[in-house]
Amino acid sequence: MKSLFLIAGEISGDTHGAALMDSLADSGEWTFSGLGGPEMTRRAPGFEDWLGDAAVLGLWEVLKKYRYFRRKMEETLARLLHESPDAVIFIDYPGFNLRLAKRLREGGYSGKLIYYISPQVWAWKKGRIKTMAALLDLMICIFPFEKELYESSGLPTVFAGHPLVDSLGPVIARGMVREDHLVALLPGSREREIAALYPAMLEAAAILLEKHPDLRFATTGATPPLTERLREMTRAAGLDEVIEVGRQTSHEIMCRAGTGVVASGTATLEAACLGLPYGLTYKVAWLTAQVARRVMSVKYLGIVNVLADREVVRELLQERADGPSIAAELERLLSDPEARCRLRRDLAAVVAKLGSGGSHRRAAEAVSSAWDSGT
Repeated sequence: MKSLFLIAGEISGDTHGAALMDSLADSGEWTFSGLGGPEMTRRAPGFEDWLGDAAVLGLWEVLKKYRYFRRKMEETLARLLHESPDAVIFIDYPGFNLRLAKRLREGGYSGKLIYYISPQVWAWKKGRIKTMAALLDLMICIFPFEKELYESSGLPTVFAGHPLVDSLGPVIARGMVREDHLVALLPGSREREIAALYPAMLEAAAILLEKHPDLRFATTGATPPLTERLREMTRAAGLDEVIEVGRQTSHEIMCRAGTGVVASGTATLEAACLGLPYGLTYKVAWLTAQVARRVMSVKYLGIVNVLADREVVRELLQERADGPSIAAELERLLSDPEARCRLRRDLAAVVAKLGSGGSHRRAAEAVSSAWDSGT
């Protein structure tokens, strides 16, 4: 039996980590512990659910919790050096995980350091790739262009394919019946994102209704409290008669809606997989935005656009993440059936690059072979 310590700091990482654990558990050769969320904790008693504190986004938000993260770093480092598991598997979450990897090597940890769900250093800090190659034993990536990027630095890399291809397969298989007059409003899975983006989405809905009184809208939150917050904000805006809140999951909404607006993040790739014609929007704190503009090394924020190397999905960011701009993009898609069809074709071409399924199985095989191959 080999012992694995996994670390995920966000909801998506918890989902991917749990699926990886399931694939590994099929062989019966592993014990699991680590830091994650409810899904990983449900699968092994040695996990701590820390997502309530860990899942923050943006420079300012991280700085506000600096003391917490510093204490958690020291606790986790001491635990790992004491328990000395056979491998530590980092799942995305680079701000914490890459620092911990460095501290572990400095502390004399001799087990495997494996990264699953590559951090998007190619977008922010390409210089980190050489550092990662010196620290890590294996990179398991989910986007095809990442394999060559990491391997050129000398880091053994496996392209496993994207997990969404597997997780959304059953949804796609059920089929989709689109309602042309239904608009998806999806402001993100964090409370801060909802506070920053949903008021603009509500304003956009009000603008569109003046010209298209037959339109209807749908939204939902990632958790019951967030759904209730959306419901309160919708009611306060006087739009509760035309906006469905929490009646369906985000995936069900993406399958029904004729068009939509989606907060940047995993949901934009989910929308692409499900064929929803949409516009992308995002807004962060002023300080975070200023830093991002200086360090980003890619032209686009949305991963669909990064994969396509052009603006397939229009990006409404910061100053343009307002009601009139969002309404204008939705109006463009609503009034032009050919634009919607063209966008769906472009989205399908991007999704085809993500692999044919079986990503978690391939990731588990890569973890297993890290010892067999001498990686």
